[in-house]
Amino acid sequence: MFRDFVAVAFTAASLAFALPAQATPKPGSPAPGFTGVTSKGQEVSLSDFAGRKVILEWTNHDCPYVRKHYESGNMQELQEDMTADGVAWITIISSKPGSQGYVEAEEANALTTSRGAAPDHVVLDPEGIIGRDYDARTTPQMFLIDEAGTLLYMGAIDDQPSSRRNTVPIAHNYVRAAYAEIMEGQPVSMAATKPYGCSVKY
Repeated sequence: MFRDFVAVAFTAASLAFALPAQATPKPGSPAPGFTGVTSKGQEVSLSDFAGRKVILEWTNHDCPYVRKHYESGNMQELQEDMTADGVAWITIISSKPGSQGYVEAEEANALTTSRGAAPDHVVLDPEGIIGRDYDARTTPQMFLIDEAGTLLYMGAIDDQPSSRRNTVPIAHNYVRAAYAEIMEGQPVSMAATKPYGCSVKY
């Protein structure tokens, strides 16, 4: 019996090592596909936006770093500029139930309205499936994907890792810079930066 137990355990361990590990997303590689449910009850997939550039924004409305960008109007301005240019903007909330930043659909919609935010969709990810696939670690954290589904930028929104609103005017916005380079047909000079903010509450 003990010999049988060892054999089963060895087989299970072998299978575990044989399973491919989830690759960490990196610029120049295909962005992880996903399907999620929005705050309006609509199912959306990344593949729905084939042929369009996509921005993913991880958020937590209670995080002071996120509040800096929304209370200053910085995030809304970026959303409006990008969506007006045809970019699909998807805000993702990966906070688990009972944790900071967790909201249900009605509250998520109320936040979008009260803050004057302009995403195309707010995707609720309370199980953290999409967040883990993207290795999203902070709020805010940004990802820029091209029309073919290739990840072109990932990381911080800008170079000011502070929760103070007075840092917004002096910031170098990495997302704007990456987008401008793409539109000029140039490679993104800073394709990955270190994100800052509150940890995602998985």
